[in-house]
Amino acid sequence: MELDPVLLSRLQFAFVISFHIIFPAFTIGLAAWLTTLEGVRLLTGNHLYRRIFDFWLKIFALSFGMGVVSGIVMAFQFGTNWSVLAERTGSIQGPLLGYEAFTAFLLEATFFGVVLLGRDSVPAWFYFLSCCMVSLGTMLSSFWILANNSWMQVPLGHIIVDGRIVPGDWWAIITGPIMRIRWPHMLLAAFLTTGMCVAATGAWYLLRGKDVQEAGAMLRWGLGFVAVVIPVQMVFGHLTGIYVLNYQPAKFAAIEARWKTQQPASEVLIAIPDPRQERNLFALEIPKLGSFIASGNWDAREGGLDAFPPEDRPPVIIPFFAFRVMVGMGLIMVAVSWFGAFLRWRGTLESSRWFLWATFLSFPSGFIAVLAGWFTAEVGRQPWVVYGLLRTKDAVTPSLKTGDVLLSLACYVVVYSIIYAFGLYYIYRLLRDGPAQDVSDRTKMSPARPLAVAVQATKEAPQ
Repeated sequence: MELDPVLLSRLQFAFVISFHIIFPAFTIGLAAWLTTLEGVRLLTGNHLYRRIFDFWLKIFALSFGMGVVSGIVMAFQFGTNWSVLAERTGSIQGPLLGYEAFTAFLLEATFFGVVLLGRDSVPAWFYFLSCCMVSLGTMLSSFWILANNSWMQVPLGHIIVDGRIVPGDWWAIITGPIMRIRWPHMLLAAFLTTGMCVAATGAWYLLRGKDVQEAGAMLRWGLGFVAVVIPVQMVFGHLTGIYVLNYQPAKFAAIEARWKTQQPASEVLIAIPDPRQERNLFALEIPKLGSFIASGNWDAREGGLDAFPPEDRPPVIIPFFAFRVMVGMGLIMVAVSWFGAFLRWRGTLESSRWFLWATFLSFPSGFIAVLAGWFTAEVGRQPWVVYGLLRTKDAVTPSLKTGDVLLSLACYVVVYSIIYAFGLYYIYRLLRDGPAQDVSDRTKMSPARPLAVAVQATKEAPQ
């Protein structure tokens, strides 16, 4: 494999975004989880939810910071490595990324200061509102990023003027039919990622006999949420597959490792794709199922990679396996959450140690699913950076040299390995220590409380 600037730039962007995406995927769901905890605490007055809130707030703060840092670095590459892409599509991508900063990020950053430092300085209703605004900000951030990426996947609402791709219909760009599918799909993936982490953390503490009350609540809430949301995610996953079939048929054929057009088409469950010979080795497949999944018809004709010119075909191995990994992680979530609901109904959820181990070990399933889904979408889009309009090889900076990209990639790897090793270790220590048991309720936490108690005692003292 020749190490040219295009390949190295793709590897560099893939490396950075793989580190970055795991943090937004976690913090989007975690912000909603914190908002839920604060709302339930206000409604019930149960201080258990305050202890859980304070615990997860520390993890959210660290994850949020790491996500911001990696996101800023990622944006710089549009100017350094992908200047032609920036020049050709900047009229669309620039505003979308700008909206993300001016709306979502400012909303998050402003109210996050209140959430992190202002509990005892603002009324309870305003603190809860701040939690809601932080959660809304994280979801808005994902909206603008997905709007940008969805337009690159299926360009809509644009016109071409003097070789540049400029906006013609912003409404179509921002709220097109693809965006209406992909954004909920990403949001649900983030929520499921957090739900599995919360449940796994609760299971871990129960196995250690630590913070039993908090652990039980986290386990029940996490599993219950995942059990309800995962069927909805499966529906949006199917809708995503339909849009890929209709708008990116070459990607769909690569995901299915369907080298030849078939009627009816079989569904390859697992195989080893052989791109050289354009065949699948050791394939396990079900006849006619591929036609039914794609078209709802057992005898439908489904296009293969042979229907496209070789220069327009995406790689097969990565989308094929990444898609199946994503589906496999989803099936793990279904099995763990639904069986957890069954054990809870029987009253043995927190005492079944084997199930607690299974829940604990499933904590990375959401992260793996998000990464696998992202690889499927991005690698399957090749050889286009803007599908059907701009090829990846034509989007890099013309003066880019192999040595320069190789050096910057090596620097990214070294710096990220150091920084994120420390960050992840600190998150692990926070998780290991668990919720603080000595955190009191809001009135006890207030700095004015000791003075108030002293004044009241003076009034009531005998004269």
